[in-house]
Amino acid sequence: MKTILIIEDDQNIHAMLKTLLKQNGYATISAYSGTEALLVHNQEVDLMILDLMLPGKSGEEIIRELKDIHDVPVIVASALSDLDKKLNLFELGADDYVTKPFSNDELLARIKVHLRNNQKEDEDIVQVDDLSLNRKTHQVLCNHVDLNLSKIEFDILELLMRNHHQVVTKSMIFDTVWNTMDSADENTLNVHISKIRNKLKKANPNKEYIKTIWSIGYQLKN
Repeated sequence: MKTILIIEDDQNIHAMLKTLLKQNGYATISAYSGTEALLVHNQEVDLMILDLMLPGKSGEEIIRELKDIHDVPVIVASALSDLDKKLNLFELGADDYVTKPFSNDELLARIKVHLRNNQKEDEDIVQVDDLSLNRKTHQVLCNHVDLNLSKIEFDILELLMRNHHQVVTKSMIFDTVWNTMDSADENTLNVHISKIRNKLKKANPNKEYIKTIWSIGYQLKN
């Protein structure tokens, strides 16, 4: 499943995009400002939809910074119509442009084109120290011991492993694992994290693997 980062501060447009993308088989990650986008953008993202008129850092200001973190296609969505400004966006690193109000079908078509052009094979095996995750077999080994994770536990640990150099925020986990916060709450997340920790502890009692970043999220210890 491809993951799309939505960077849009208008609540109604943001909700519409999340629903549209979910209905068409995409996972989403949400950001409502330029600063938040820079925090949540990661290696799991396959494409970004970026509004220009954002609070704090504008869309124009953060395009290159986002690309430096992880270079994936950026589709700018804005009411901007000036040709020179559009051309400037492409110089900054944008890959495409849709004018608000845009056609949902057109946006979906553009997304498919850019994902196809940017197609890359997903790594089936992720290795972090003595943790090894295999997507094909749905198996995670810790200290050579099979953890026997549930699907949700597997997805959470995979997200932490693939982003072990950074903090994984709670919103990232909700958006990536459940696709929406409506399907889970913090208590549900805490229960799953606790179960993962217990299984890791049984496999290797001498090491702590998951660090809690209070009120923000979690990070895999290296």
